[in-house]
Amino acid sequence: MKPNQEARVDLHTHTTASDGLLSPHALVQLAAERGLVAIAITDHDSVAGVAEAHAAGKACGVEVVPGVELSASGRNSEIHVLGFFVDPESCSFQEALAQLRRMRFQRAEAMVARLNKLGVALRMEQVVALAGDTAIGRPHVAQALVAGGLAPSFPEAFARYLKRNGPAWVAKQNFAAAEALAVIHRAGGVAVVAHPTHGPSPSELRAMVAAGLDGIEVRHPLLSASDTDRFTRLAETYKLVRSGGSDYHGVGRSHCDLGSLNVTANLLEALRARRPATAGCL
Repeated sequence: MKPNQEARVDLHTHTTASDGLLSPHALVQLAAERGLVAIAITDHDSVAGVAEAHAAGKACGVEVVPGVELSASGRNSEIHVLGFFVDPESCSFQEALAQLRRMRFQRAEAMVARLNKLGVALRMEQVVALAGDTAIGRPHVAQALVAGGLAPSFPEAFARYLKRNGPAWVAKQNFAAAEALAVIHRAGGVAVVAHPTHGPSPSELRAMVAAGLDGIEVRHPLLSASDTDRFTRLAETYKLVRSGGSDYHGVGRSHCDLGSLNVTANLLEALRARRPATAGCL
């Protein structure tokens, strides 16, 4: 049964399968407590949390949309692409995610090497122990620094070492934007550019539309009211579906609370209607 069009949803969330603080089960439970009828699990380069979230959603009456957040290389910045309704079992999709996770591991190794050159005695084994089976990212390096007594706090680890262009920052190896769209489409998903003020230039956005971009995030804690208006107009111009979500990572690691942006289910239904016809083991 489709939810009431005005019911609240959150279409951008993260769990412990990437860099979120809550397990998939706990995140879905929180969504139920917040009165949400649906959430999308959009972990970075991973769908490992989807099955657990789906089971929790069945138990508490919250629809769980299988999703992912992929990073792509832009001319001057990183472009994040959300994939909704992806098939977690798609072979080509799993192969692409495995490639991205290898890139993440290599990046973490390079950051640890830079930290060592700075005299910070962090070992890659400490980062891996904290990340476990999840997609390794800068938050895991920051956690390892704090756990090892090498930084006083998570924010300080970023400010001192890991922020963009900081002394231990290493640029990520990413797919090209068109390739990220293709990966999502081959998995039966709907591709949406995330937080577009921190992403593609106008010319890059036009190129992504030409390459098959389906939608654009118009509600996000990094978007102002005027940004929302601007990207809503762009969605109309380019015939893109709209999306929105809190980008929730957990208390202390998020710009706003889960479900607080008042995103409604009509956006979810528009995304659902945009799904391509095919998916599977390609």
